[in-house]
Amino acid sequence: MDTTLSPLATIGVDIGKEVFHIVGLSTDGRIAFRRRIKRLALVETFKKLPPGVVGMEACLSAHFVSRTLRQLGHRPKIIPAIYVKPFVKGQKNDYNDAEAIAEASLRPNLRTVQEKTQDQLDLQACHRVRARLVSRRTGTINQIRAFLIEQGIAVRTGARALRNSLMAILQNRQDEISPRMSDLIIGLYEDWIALDELRAKLEKRLFRQNRPLCEVPTGSGKV
Repeated sequence: MDTTLSPLATIGVDIGKEVFHIVGLSTDGRIAFRRRIKRLALVETFKKLPPGVVGMEACLSAHFVSRTLRQLGHRPKIIPAIYVKPFVKGQKNDYNDAEAIAEASLRPNLRTVQEKTQDQLDLQACHRVRARLVSRRTGTINQIRAFLIEQGIAVRTGARALRNSLMAILQNRQDEISPRMSDLIIGLYEDWIALDELRAKLEKRLFRQNRPLCEVPTGSGKV
């Protein structure tokens, strides 16, 4: 990869799961090089390139790639996909995408995505896991209610009301609820309790690490 013929204006990186496509643009607007590299070759490849602007499209690994390149002396830019699309020329492929990213990165007033630190990514991941637990909990509670309704049993709104009355319902209305259905509902209830314990443990960790950023709005996640 010869980058000595013309000074580089910018490099565009199309990030894939295992393979990256990179395109360098010279200061006269021409393509200086194109290259396909494996993810593991990222550091060694960019060590050999002069420090400069490196554009990449916002995606799951963009923040990791951005931090890696910054440590090597480059100036990474994470660009939302919507701002890259107008620069794509011809048929869409990985090299054309990388070229479009490189051209977009040259625009001085183009809005970019702020690079996240590892702590910020960790915090974001914790919130995503919490949201999944809350969603599963809600689905479990709704399924218990649906099974009870099928048996002609309605419980007033609220997770606490259902939890407080569920065992009594199963005990007192055995003539209406078959043993098999009762076992299914008890299994769902055990899942519910386990999900609550996991959520509480995760929230405790979040609040301990960074309480101001981890406050959960009042009523969030309640059913």
